Amino acid sequence: MAVPLPAEVLSQYARFSLYNSPYTAHDRGHAVDLYPNTGLGPAEGSSSAPSPVAGEVLETRTVRAPPKPYAPDHDHLILVDTGAHVARILHVEPGVDPGDTIEVGDPLGSLVRAGFFAPWVDNHVHLELRDPGENPYRASGSLALEPEIEVEALDWDGSARVVETGETYAVLDAPAHPAPGERFVGIASDEGRVLDGGLVHYAGGGALGERDGPVSLFGQRVGTTEGRNVTWDPLEILTNDEPITGLSLCCARDPAFGAKLVCPGHAFAVGDRIEVDLRPTDDPIRLG
Repeated sequence: MAVPLPAEVLSQYARFSLYNSPYTAHDRGHAVDLYPNTGLGPAEGSSSAPSPVAGEVLETRTVRAPPKPYAPDHDHLILVDTGAHVARILHVEPGVDPGDTIEVGDPLGSLVRAGFFAPWVDNHVHLELRDPGENPYRASGSLALEPEIEVEALDWDGSARVVETGETYAVLDAPAHPAPGERFVGIASDEGRVLDGGLVHYAGGGALGERDGPVSLFGQRVGTTEGRNVTWDPLEILTNDEPITGLSLCCARDPAFGAKLVCPGHAFAVGDRIEVDLRPTDDPIRLG
């Protein structure tokens, strides 16, 4: 049975994603990335990390991370006893010590970048929950998580304009958030389910809502669900008929919500008109 993520926890953050990562804990939605800052590119705003859990800090430690030119080769792990579970929290330089008692929303420390991040990923708090008897250090063993909120599914036809760019990404102005800050939204599949994850640059993602069967976007089947878990079909993402790496999908109450293109080496400029489409391929881009 999935562990609920209460509304009081999620409401602290601008965005969240259960699936948008190639790492083991995000397989089948057993971890959540929580983004305090607004915007869909690497943030330059506040580095404060509000706690997603209440309990007693058990341990803080520095751990190794994959070496990347834009991030140090270490990260930080914070373990918290919540009573029912042990929380594993990553990507936060600790401002707490073992024995400290914390509440939801208390400052844990400062957000950091680590080699676990792709270059287009914003700083965030990574959360997993485990049964007390599970090894808290190994990569697998966390429990499935279930947001206790309604996420509105936004229809999108693939048309938009570029509103923000970085070296590896471009953010679009559609689909537009109908009530910024008030509720969470996500891009809808053709079946009306909110899509989550890296389409299709990671092997799998999610379609929120428990229902088995095919799931599609822009009239093209993108995968098959088992519950909410999706194995993506072999597809390529096209912008103006040219292939890119993928789409980064999340749930957001962020006013800057819009589709995010993953496109290292792109030549997009703010104001460019974009048409996004999908087509089958024998050689899909897979980053993990």
